[in-house]
Amino acid sequence: MEHARYKPLSDVSALFQAAAGFAVAALVMLGVGGTIFKLVAPGGWLAQAFGRNLAGGLAAVLGLLIVGLCVWLTRNTVSTGGRNRYPEIFVYAFALAGAAYAVRFFAKGTP
Repeated sequence: MEHARYKPLSDVSALFQAAAGFAVAALVMLGVGGTIFKLVAPGGWLAQAFGRNLAGGLAAVLGLLIVGLCVWLTRNTVSTGGRNRYPEIFVYAFALAGAAYAVRFFAKGTP
């Protein structure tokens, strides 16, 4: 079996690949930061959950913790090949959220 030979990238394509990687990384950071801000800000998602009543907010947080615990406990039952697909979903979901926060910020001027 002969090994595949890769053609080295040209300088321009390497520059575009680096720029695309930087853009995705910046959007992911913006998405994670914006999501955390929306979660803990005054009037954010946690404030809305606890704003109606304490029991409802605690139930929502406890439900999320139970889901997280179940995912953490089942990590050994999922094959390695199956686990390698899911991180990309989270990366691109946060990149999409970051793009949405950036569009909203530049359109309105507020997060």
